[in-house]
Amino acid sequence: MKTLLLIRHAKSSWSEARQPDFERTLTEGGKSDARMMALRVKEKSLKITLFVSSPAKRARKTAKIFMEEFGERKENLLTIPSLYQASVKDFYRVVENLEQKEETVAIFAHNPGITDFINSLECSPVYNMPTCAVFALKIKTTDWKEMEVADKEFLFFDYPKSRD
Repeated sequence: MKTLLLIRHAKSSWSEARQPDFERTLTEGGKSDARMMALRVKEKSLKITLFVSSPAKRARKTAKIFMEEFGERKENLLTIPSLYQASVKDFYRVVENLEQKEETVAIFAHNPGITDFINSLECSPVYNMPTCAVFALKIKTTDWKEMEVADKEFLFFDYPKSRD
């Protein structure tokens, strides 16, 4: 069995109008939400073996905050360019190319692709992934390459304002 966590980046800033989308950084609230969500995931006793991110600054920063909370060295973050503006097909390709030794993987990416990918999994619909939302599922296989055809089991869906 494999476990996959799909995490949308935390709230990012639009304060600098000339700043390219790729370079947008997190707001202070976004950083706080990322810490809170990392702790909520940690409470579930999941041992993340690999952190994977879009190379966009806001996704990388969200991933690094999670890594810090999990005691993982930030240098161990794997960035995959196709996760920026990813299609459903891009997500499948990324997951299916993960190393078999990885048991629990967290992927940090963006809307609308992350929501579309989750809904393609057909294990629990999500109409929108809010910023810093976490969607987790078990994949009933020992081989990531079988991800698309393997049975999937919904574990949880959580986001910063879900407990307000």
